[in-house]
Amino acid sequence: MLMLALLFVAACSSILAEAEVVQDFKNCLEFFLDKTPPDASLTPSNPARICQFYKNIYRYATMYDTEKRIPIYSAYKCKPGKGQRYNGWMIEPQLVDLALGRSMEDERETNIAASGVAKNQATFKDYAQALNTEKGHLNPVCHQPDEDSRAATSTLTNIVPQFSKLNEDAWASYEDSVKKEAQVCKDLYVIVGAVPGDEYIADGRVNVPSHIWSAACCLREKNRRNAWGAIAKNNENIVKQYNLEKLKKELALLYGKEKIDPFNNGCK
Repeated sequence: MLMLALLFVAACSSILAEAEVVQDFKNCLEFFLDKTPPDASLTPSNPARICQFYKNIYRYATMYDTEKRIPIYSAYKCKPGKGQRYNGWMIEPQLVDLALGRSMEDERETNIAASGVAKNQATFKDYAQALNTEKGHLNPVCHQPDEDSRAATSTLTNIVPQFSKLNEDAWASYEDSVKKEAQVCKDLYVIVGAVPGDEYIADGRVNVPSHIWSAACCLREKNRRNAWGAIAKNNENIVKQYNLEKLKKELALLYGKEKIDPFNNGCK
């Protein structure tokens, strides 16, 4: 009986330890406007809240869906700088086992078994045979200030299957426009998200979003703030730019929620 009791306590302790990782973004609140993440309306049924950690620094935050194996959103501060694109793709050891640490690792160099990596996250192999689809960043390389921050965007937990033409053309143009806006902001907070769709790649492992969206809040002098948004169907090369209120209404319809507000009424 004593042994059974000890095993029960150990099991409960393990569950609690895992729950602590997914309960909040306490180590990376700096990437959210007013240090406040979106509410539960953007939380999937199988969430992993990831404070993206690379070379001993938190770089941005991601809400990840471990069942659909895509990020629901990534939140970051847009500070465009210079640096090379990372030549490879990384994975998150903490989605395999908490004991493996919080820092992302290059999938080619990790000592973690491939089967363990693939259980709760996408892998490079999942994208290998996808047609008209490529790895699309939510937090884009070009919005980051230095080479290490740019490298940190190349984790597969920041990636969704994105319509190739959209990723290379209209969405890339929109990302460039946000870079220009950042020049006139004291701080520019951005949340880029994906609406889960009905299609999958990799034999049903990785969901293909129906839409990609972006919400931005520019902090100016004298505490002035202004916001805007953009959204694109993930099978067309068209980006529609909206004011934030219009984007919120569109997202509420797409997610089937009463209300979606990326900035919790903190920016208009």
